[in-house]
This record gives sequence, structure tokens and C-alpha cells, in this order.
Amino acid sequence: MSLRIVFQREAKANLRHAVAWWSENRSPEQAIRWLDGIYEAIAKLSRNPERCAVARESRKAGEELRELHFGLGSRPSHRIIFVVDPEVVRILAIRHAAQDDWDQCEEETCG
Repeated sequence: MSLRIVFQREAKANLRHAVAWWSENRSPEQAIRWLDGIYEAIAKLSRNPERCAVARESRKAGEELRELHFGLGSRPSHRIIFVVDPEVVRILAIRHAAQDDWDQCEEETCG
């Protein structure tokens, strides 16, 4: 069975920001290659997303977060943080590997 992939608002914003960075600091062609590659990697999550490791942010999250590492070269540059629901893989955030741990409260109002 194939799960549906859903991007949360923060993940969409993370993608836009990363593509802009690649375009400005590398090249527009490399930005497109990066975007195509990350979309391909994310699409593969529709089958067996549990193969990915539990993300370190799970300790604080209150739900099991998983992560997929992605990069254009041999070293991953980004972490795709997601949650697996019964019929959906929700992409929560896309973080550069050098960034601090993801905190849901960065983008959401937390009580």
C-alpha cells in the first residue's frame, strides 16, 4: 500500500528557502537539481517510511518523528522530518544538517 505525502506549511517554506539559497549561492541549475532530488527522495517515503530512523526531536514531540537524510553528493546536507499516520506521511520540516534540533514551537503557537 502506498501512503499519501502531505507537506505541512513549515516544510513548504523550508523548501522555498533552501531552493533560493541554492540558486543564489550555487546556481539556478543546481537549485533545480536539489529540488528534483529531494522530491524524489520524499516520494519514496510513500512506501515503507518506517525504514527511516526515529528523529532525535521525538523525545520532546509527544509523537514519533522520523527523519530522512538527503544530499546531492555523498554527504547528506538536509534532514527531512516527518510523521507517519495510518494513511499519510506528513512532512513537518526540512532542516539543514548544521541547524539545531527542530522545535515545533518555532512555527506554531505553543501553550
